[in-house]
Amino acid sequence: MKVRFQSLDVFRGATVCLMILVNNPGSWSHIFKPLAHAKWQGLTPTDLVFPFFLFAVGNAMSFVIPRLRQAGDAAFWRKIIKRTLIIFAIGLFLNWYPFIRWNNDSLQFISWVNSSNPEKGVRILGVLQRIALCYFFASLIIYYLKPKMAFFVSLVLLLLYWAICLIGNPTDPFSLEGWYGNVIDRAVLGVSHMYKGEGVPFDPEGILSTLPAIVQVVFGYFVGVYIKSNSVEPNPEQPTGAVYKMLTGLFVSGVALLITGFAWDTVFPINKKIWTSSYVIYTTGLATITIATMIYLMEVKKVKGFISIFFEAFGKNPLFIFGLSAFLPKTLGLIRMGEGFTPWNWLYKKVFIHTPGVPEIGSLLYAISVIVFMWAIAWWMDKKKIYIKV
Repeated sequence: MKVRFQSLDVFRGATVCLMILVNNPGSWSHIFKPLAHAKWQGLTPTDLVFPFFLFAVGNAMSFVIPRLRQAGDAAFWRKIIKRTLIIFAIGLFLNWYPFIRWNNDSLQFISWVNSSNPEKGVRILGVLQRIALCYFFASLIIYYLKPKMAFFVSLVLLLLYWAICLIGNPTDPFSLEGWYGNVIDRAVLGVSHMYKGEGVPFDPEGILSTLPAIVQVVFGYFVGVYIKSNSVEPNPEQPTGAVYKMLTGLFVSGVALLITGFAWDTVFPINKKIWTSSYVIYTTGLATITIATMIYLMEVKKVKGFISIFFEAFGKNPLFIFGLSAFLPKTLGLIRMGEGFTPWNWLYKKVFIHTPGVPEIGSLLYAISVIVFMWAIAWWMDKKKIYIKV
């Protein structure tokens, strides 16, 4: 009997949970190194979260695309255009929201472009925007191309991105200032609408680096199709050979991708901020191994409990919960309570900041409290059968 593995939903929910965790520390000045992005090249556990989520988007598409093929081209285009525009618009809205900010003791409107400093403005791209664009273009590749051709196009995109970086700046192609994506983003987006968190105008979700990120979704789709086509109901006492064959295929593929990504890293460094092709291959390998491990534990060995229930609640409303985790801090941050307190940071500044030990402990405990709060909302929505789908 064909089944949909619960582990896929738990995987997606876990990635959303970790995205919220790393985005909501008590203080950005006090973060344990594994919960911060690598400064440039290399990886930390935090650098796995976003590619894992794109991989999960591809997994989910393996269930949706067959239905869209049956419905026809018109239904397919209505679905992907609507979903792409909504996700992109939500991301842009959250970048601009709450449209006002405190300037000393008065509220000031946040202009699309700052009139007094034309290099400042509302950022156009971001996490949700990248998800929207990757979903759109990956959908086109998957829907209109046969699997072998879709795989070939994916490899071409990874190699093309590498070539563009090298040709764009052959002397220093993989540095913060030398990466060719900066030239494209400045020309298309404008400096005023780019991310400024690196000290120079640089967008980690920029236009050029979206090319390899699309492949992350396509690869997630391939893994989802493979799991789905081999997903017979396992017997907890005597799992079928088909399940073990499927798990073996996943583990072998994951290890092969890890080795390939690691080898490519020697000439095209693994780098999350410019989303290098080696980064795509390496993180896809890790995601594939993680999925295989979760299927083995949860579906074969039936190791389920509070952890799976906890993460699954996030996976039922992933984009809504993630968006809400960005919306609430910005909204509550407008409410001043005196002495630098707001309803959002009160718990940290009054309680967790006084946690014994290094300040990173209190900052982490606050982030965990945010996770618990968001989980309570996700759990309530699941119990009430409220599922907000885009």
